[in-house]
Amino acid sequence: MTEFKLPDIGEGIVECEVMEWKIAEGDTIAEDQPVVEVMTDKALVEITAPEAGVVTRLHVAKGEMARVHAPLFAYRGEPQGGDGQGGEAQAESEDNTSVQAESAAEAPVQEPAEPVEPPSSSSEKGGAGRRVDFILPDIGEGIVECEIVEWHVAQGDEISEDQRLVDVMTDKAMVEITAPEDGVVAELYVAKGEMAKVHAPLFAYQVAGAAAGEAPAVEEASPPTPTRKSDSPAHTAASEGGKGPYGRIPASPAVRRLIREHQLRLEDIPGSGRQGRVLKEDVLSFLDGARHSGAVSAADSGSDSAGAESPAGTDGTARDEGEVRVEPLRGVRAAMARQMVAAASSVPHFQYGEEIDVTDLLALRGRLKPQAEARDVKLTLMPFFIKALALAIDEHPLVNARLNDEATEIHYPPHCNVGMAVDGKAGLMVPNIKGCERLSLLEIAAEVQRLTEAAREGRVAASDLKGGTISISNIGALGGTYAAPIINIPESAIVAIGKTQWLPRFDEAGQVVRRGIMTVTWAGDHRLLDGGTIARFCNAWKGYLEDPESMLLHLS
Repeated sequence: MTEFKLPDIGEGIVECEVMEWKIAEGDTIAEDQPVVEVMTDKALVEITAPEAGVVTRLHVAKGEMARVHAPLFAYRGEPQGGDGQGGEAQAESEDNTSVQAESAAEAPVQEPAEPVEPPSSSSEKGGAGRRVDFILPDIGEGIVECEIVEWHVAQGDEISEDQRLVDVMTDKAMVEITAPEDGVVAELYVAKGEMAKVHAPLFAYQVAGAAAGEAPAVEEASPPTPTRKSDSPAHTAASEGGKGPYGRIPASPAVRRLIREHQLRLEDIPGSGRQGRVLKEDVLSFLDGARHSGAVSAADSGSDSAGAESPAGTDGTARDEGEVRVEPLRGVRAAMARQMVAAASSVPHFQYGEEIDVTDLLALRGRLKPQAEARDVKLTLMPFFIKALALAIDEHPLVNARLNDEATEIHYPPHCNVGMAVDGKAGLMVPNIKGCERLSLLEIAAEVQRLTEAAREGRVAASDLKGGTISISNIGALGGTYAAPIINIPESAIVAIGKTQWLPRFDEAGQVVRRGIMTVTWAGDHRLLDGGTIARFCNAWKGYLEDPESMLLHLS
C-alpha cells in the first residue's frame, strides 16, 4: 500500500482545503486521473493519480485542511498485463509504489494479509538512516516535466525542513522546491539544465538522526553524469548482469514490445530511468545511435586511405571546423513559441498605427515622480498608459471582449486586466494587473513594479499570468519605433509602444516646436474588431495621454 502525500504546490503554500473528491475508497484509478480538487489561498488546483491502482483510504475529508507533505490518500498499485508477457506488471513505478507491483512480472500477484509498505519511499520522519527518494510533485496546470535551472544543494549537504533546494522552470514560471524534512543529500538524480519528470525521483536524501556509522537503508550511488549516459548509476545497474534491484531490468510492457519489434536485447540498452529503468526514449536513442554508427562505418570503409592523407572532403576543399550549437527549446520560450504559432495561425490580425504627443504627459510624470518615490514606488509612463487604457475601454468595451472557441459568442469580462510583456531571464512573460479600472495611478505603479521585478527573475505567480483581457508591449523601452505585435490569445487586442522621440512639429500658430512623439501600433482580432472600432478606441486612449489631466474627470 502506498501513501500519496500532498505535493508542494509552491508559492510558500503549506496547507489547502479539500474541495471535492473525485474518487472513493475502493475505486480503481488510472495514471494521471484527476482524484481531488484542493483550494489554496491563490487558486483551485487539481491533483492527479501518480499511477494506476485501487484507492484504499482517503485521509482528509471534503472541507478539511490538508497539509503539504502529509498523506492525502492511500492506494494499492495494480499490475498491468501485456503483450504476451504473462500479465507482466509495470516495473518499478516512478514513485516506488510497492514491492508487490515490482515483483509482479515474475509471478502472479497475491493479495497480502497485511499491507506491504514501500521500501524507503516514504518521507515520514523517524527511521534513522533511511534513504528517501524525493518525488517531483505535481506542479499543476497539466505540467508533466520541468527544467532544472539551479541546484542550491550538493551531494553530502545537510538540509533542513522547508530549505530551498532547487529552482525548476516550467513553461509558465519558475518554481522553487523545498526540503520536506531534515536530512543529508545523498544523490541528485537530475543535473542542471536537464528535464525532470513529474512523479519521478528528483533527489535522494538520508533522513536526519542516523546513528554514527549506521549504513543507510538504500546503498548510495555516485551522482549521474549528464553528458555520458554510460557512466550513470542507471546504466551500471543495467549492465552488471542485466539485473535491477529486484533481479531484472525494469521496463514497461510497451518498452519491451518495442525492443522485441526491433530484435534488440534489453541488456544492451542503457537505461536512464531510476535504478536502470529503460524508457522509450532510451530505445529510440539506441536505435538512432546504431543507425548513425552504421552510416559512419559504411562511409569509413570506402575512404580510409583518403581520410588518412588529409582532412579534406571528397571535393578537395577543407572541412569546416566549426559546429552548429544546438540548444533545446524549453520552458517559457517553448510556451511562447506554441502560443505565438496558435495566435498567428488562428486569428486574422488587423494592424493600426498612430502617433501620440506625450509632451504634457512627460511633464506631469516629472511632477508626480517625487511623490511616488516617497512611497517607494517607481513611477514610469506605463501606469499612465494602463490607466488611460482602462478608461478608454469603459467607452469601447468591445476591445476588451473576446470570442468563444467556436467564434459564435462575444464574452465581455467584468474587469480590465492589462497584461505587460516583460523580457525576463526565463523568456517573454505577460503578467497582468487585475481590475485596472478601479485602481489609482499609484496602485497601478506599485503593481507594475512588483510584476516587472518578478517576471525578470522568472518568479511570476500563476495567478498573475491568468485572466488577462488586453496587453501592452513596451518595446520602445529597449529601442525601436514601430512593431507589429501578435495578439496574446484569447485576448482580442494588443498594442506595441515605440520609443519616445523629440521631433519638430507645428503648433497652432504655425511655428515649429519641439514635442515628444511616441508611436503606437495596435493589433486586433479582425473577426471581432474592425478598423473603425480600433480607430475610435485608439483616439479615446490618445486623448487621455495627450491631455493627462482629463483623466481626473473619470477617476472614482
